[in-house]
Amino acid sequence: MSTLKVSTIEPLDSDTTKTITIGSAGDTVNFAGAATGVGKLGQVVTATTSTEVTNTSTSYADIGLSATITPTATSSKIYVIASVSILGTTGGSSNQNVTTQHRILRGSTQIVNYNTSRINLSSNYGDAGNASSLTVLDSPSSTSELTFKVQQRVETANSRSSISQFNSTASTITLMEVLT
Repeated sequence: MSTLKVSTIEPLDSDTTKTITIGSAGDTVNFAGAATGVGKLGQVVTATTSTEVTNTSTSYADIGLSATITPTATSSKIYVIASVSILGTTGGSSNQNVTTQHRILRGSTQIVNYNTSRINLSSNYGDAGNASSLTVLDSPSSTSELTFKVQQRVETANSRSSISQFNSTASTITLMEVLT
């Protein structure tokens, strides 16, 4: 094993990309000391659900999609990615839109505004599928256990419209601790 000791590494003046490559594809690069200016993931937590949950209310409700993570430092950020499979039903009305909204909460605190997804239904008793994706980089300033969850609601309710997280495709939430 060899050791290379330098104070600064810079790309060649002729390198128009100004890129420095350390290692090759498949190599592991270890940082023994404190690494700055390099993004690192501390941990990744993923949860999925295929349980069908139906909501006809304009109030937000839990859909059973949540995950828990414990940051290792108060300076850590949590990158949250959620993908919700949804199904709209008109229950007898044709040529109608069903609109759903989703949001992400940390505990009881909303951390991302809703994502609206419209489902266009063109036949009687029509069903149509769609997906809603949400992402947020949260700065919780905590080393306590944190639970993130997704809620949904129907934007405009009528007696025949409903929105479901449907069970043919799993919905997922992924939490990534970004170390700073």
